[in-house]
Amino acid sequence: MEMGMCAHMDLKREGMPDLTGHVHQLPCCIKYEGPSTVSCYFKPKSTGSEVEGVPVEEAYFRGRKLQGTTIPLPEGYSGFILSENPEKRKATVVSAKESKYFENKAVFQSITYWNHDSAPSKDDDFSRVFHSLDIAKALHKPVTPEDLASSSIAF
Repeated sequence: MEMGMCAHMDLKREGMPDLTGHVHQLPCCIKYEGPSTVSCYFKPKSTGSEVEGVPVEEAYFRGRKLQGTTIPLPEGYSGFILSENPEKRKATVVSAKESKYFENKAVFQSITYWNHDSAPSKDDDFSRVFHSLDIAKALHKPVTPEDLASSSIAF
């Protein structure tokens, strides 16, 4: 029987840099990890226009025009920038070889997602993911006797 991976995460928030307004979801894969002078080349700006009530931003990446919008994370949620730390691997039930340890490097409260072929919309897959959080909250909300009484139908 194959064993699964075990991951440990340190999600402390105290003293972590706040990257709100600086986290972007680009419509591409960048095969590089490390320092870069991104802010010298990637300069998002507001267009002053809205599509379906969504404010549109504009930027260029490698000569391609991107259109995006910034979405605040829902109340009660936070974003974390995690980094793997092999030295802090913890051996618990599984061996250290099958365990990973991630620690928090920064936090954020909004994310900007970008499209390269269309303006952002409430119907974009990325935007719709946040709707599932509201559905999950409603499904897991405890039902009170008052809720039951108000929804009862007398025959």
